[in-house]
Amino acid sequence: MTFKFRNLLFQNLLLLAVLSLVFTSCKDDKEDEKPALQIPNSYDGAAFAANTAAEQALKGNLTKLTDEMKKGRTNGTSVDVSALNTLFTTGSPALNTSSTSYYAALISGSNGYLAELAKASGGTYTLGAPMGEGGTMGGYLFDENGIEMEQLVEKGLFGAALYFQATKTFEAATLTPADIDKIVALFGANPTFPNSNSSNVEQPDGVMAGYAARRDKNDGNGLYSQFKNNAIKLQAAVKAGNDYKTEQTEALNALKTTWEKANAATIINYCHATLSRLSATNPSENDIAAALHAYSEGVGFLHGWKTIPQAHRIITDAQIDEILALFNAPSGQVPTSYKFATDPVNELPKIQQAIDRLKAIYAFSNQDIEDFKKNWVSEQGR
Repeated sequence: MTFKFRNLLFQNLLLLAVLSLVFTSCKDDKEDEKPALQIPNSYDGAAFAANTAAEQALKGNLTKLTDEMKKGRTNGTSVDVSALNTLFTTGSPALNTSSTSYYAALISGSNGYLAELAKASGGTYTLGAPMGEGGTMGGYLFDENGIEMEQLVEKGLFGAALYFQATKTFEAATLTPADIDKIVALFGANPTFPNSNSSNVEQPDGVMAGYAARRDKNDGNGLYSQFKNNAIKLQAAVKAGNDYKTEQTEALNALKTTWEKANAATIINYCHATLSRLSATNPSENDIAAALHAYSEGVGFLHGWKTIPQAHRIITDAQIDEILALFNAPSGQVPTSYKFATDPVNELPKIQQAIDRLKAIYAFSNQDIEDFKKNWVSEQGR
């Protein structure tokens, strides 16, 4: 090979290397110059009603079951277990098939939550060691162990059915605007995002969104506001296409975390309410009933998250079991809920321990824990 030829070959290879570098640089510059995602100020709800018919029906079925269970709160009124089971297992979509198999099994069956509620209805609850089947006290219906089955069913299904159904949308290979609508609906919000579950607004929030609103001080930084902002961001990112996959992932992960934190914050709120009423000197029967009602809500909100796919939650099943044990309602065992009222000196510290565990799991601040004591919707009259 002559010197001249070798020199020409070298020059050509050098030219190709330079052109390749320039091309790569231009490509990188083009990617770096991707326009920032344009996020609107409001959520586009044009197709919300059409996209969320199934989700609204599922929530409606939960409301029907809850209304039937509430009949048992009236002294002397018995609730038919067959009517309860029918409401749980029928409808489209049905609650039982929309729930985690774990929690659906707890609700149904001869010794399930619905059966225990029906057995307790029509009687009168006497606080103390378990006797009989339970009954009403202070306007609520408790089983013989002092726990309110109505709350275990309703609040448990906020996680075991509604959030569980949302996880199926989270796993979609390619999200669509309709998917975002479904997530918002299952959370209980709507395109107006009123941040209120009161009748003061035209379209109030429901289910978990209603409780998230209670935990939100309406300063733009709270859990409800975070959910709203990330729903708007996610909708914008999905509409913008595949170039904004990173933004989609960021917003979706934030939605999941915020939803779960709102659930945990609500459990903490009910822990505070339980401690406040049962640590008082000589609480009245109504105070005790209200405390056990609040406590039962907390148990339901927590237990419903057990067995939800771990990829879509922070808390683990082991941590849920730990806190359920602190709540005297261990999974798979007979609860001893009444002890919080009959032996508050020795039992109530467990409620504070549960608050501390939730604080650690979700990295809540001291101020967060203090703020969670309040219903900010009522405080601010919104």
